[in-house]
Amino acid sequence: MKPSGPIPLGYEAENGMLLIGDCGVASLIGEAGDTPLFVYDMGGVRSTIGRLRVSMPDCLHLHYAIKANPYAPLLAAMAGLVDGFDIASGGELAMAREAGMAADRISFAGPGKRDDELEAALVAGVTINLESEGEARRALALADRLGVTPRLAVRVNPDFDLKGSGMKMGGGAKPFGVDADRAAALAGSVIAAGADWRGWHIFAGSQALDTLAIIEAQARTVELAARLSEEVGRTPPVVNIGGGLGVPYFPGDLPIDVRAIGLALEESLTIPPAILEESAFAMELGRYLVAEAGVYLTRVIDVKESHGEHFAIVDGGLHHQLAASGNFGTVVRRNYPVAIANKFGAEPAARPVTIAGCLCTPLDRLADKILLPPVEEGDIIAIFMAGAYGATASPGAFLGHAPAHEMLLGN
Repeated sequence: MKPSGPIPLGYEAENGMLLIGDCGVASLIGEAGDTPLFVYDMGGVRSTIGRLRVSMPDCLHLHYAIKANPYAPLLAAMAGLVDGFDIASGGELAMAREAGMAADRISFAGPGKRDDELEAALVAGVTINLESEGEARRALALADRLGVTPRLAVRVNPDFDLKGSGMKMGGGAKPFGVDADRAAALAGSVIAAGADWRGWHIFAGSQALDTLAIIEAQARTVELAARLSEEVGRTPPVVNIGGGLGVPYFPGDLPIDVRAIGLALEESLTIPPAILEESAFAMELGRYLVAEAGVYLTRVIDVKESHGEHFAIVDGGLHHQLAASGNFGTVVRRNYPVAIANKFGAEPAARPVTIAGCLCTPLDRLADKILLPPVEEGDIIAIFMAGAYGATASPGAFLGHAPAHEMLLGN
């Protein structure tokens, strides 16, 4: 038997049926037309953003990294709740603009930006976070040809990482950003070329659950931004301190202390280094804002036994929810929070069951050997923490299965 992760707070049942945003799962599936189905509760997203606003310094701008979940109705709702969008492709630029986000509140990061993507960003007037000297050269040349003044920031590969982060985005050799010892020189060159220098983007890591490590990394980020700005000899308009706030997916995971992080940031930003006194500060978050508000629903098609092990085969799988299968950056496969939606809160059976998807690969397992109430054909399996890196982070074309339905509640 393997435990599953903690079900997020706030999910309840009515007559054994899981409620999402006060709506029973069966009625939501009926409205959507079928399973598999992602349901996103905008009320949960608003609650998370509200808690952050209360906990973080008033001067800190909150950005949404739309790679976490670019579902169009969700983006449209988010545009009125956050201070900016962070994008990572030309496609995401189009999504952000369609959602109604003003161009001057969009920043564009990511290695390997094509010339056509840079051109679209330059014409729109979004901030481009430069990942290299070569990208700066191309952006400046394109801006000159287009006759526009480019809005350029420098993404810094910091000389430290975020300890305990699920993905280390800084420290050591990385494809992301410009090494800290060359960042000031690049900023100076884009200023000399006549660009509108927008400051620094410093992202040390993501999915961290160590509160003290986050506090330390953020303090070092502010110090690094001040040091680089002193080298440039100019106050940066914006310092994007990255994100990295993790969420508890797995057994034993504990939530971070957002209030402690906010208090430490308030101490750093209330009286910042002198060269940063006129700078705006931004934090970009993706999964932290939306992960807990999403549930993936998939129907049991078959129940079978093999060599003494119990399997429930569902109509979904890793082609929709790659992360829950353990194939999206997880070193050791562990179970996401899982429940039977139509038997929510019922007593578990004595024998464990493995939830397997419909794909012809042994990788397609949504839960391994977990204790659930007795599983029957037609039951609805709920995979929680599905609001981030779900449908668009999964190999949706694999084996030709249909995409999952998606639904936003409370928008």
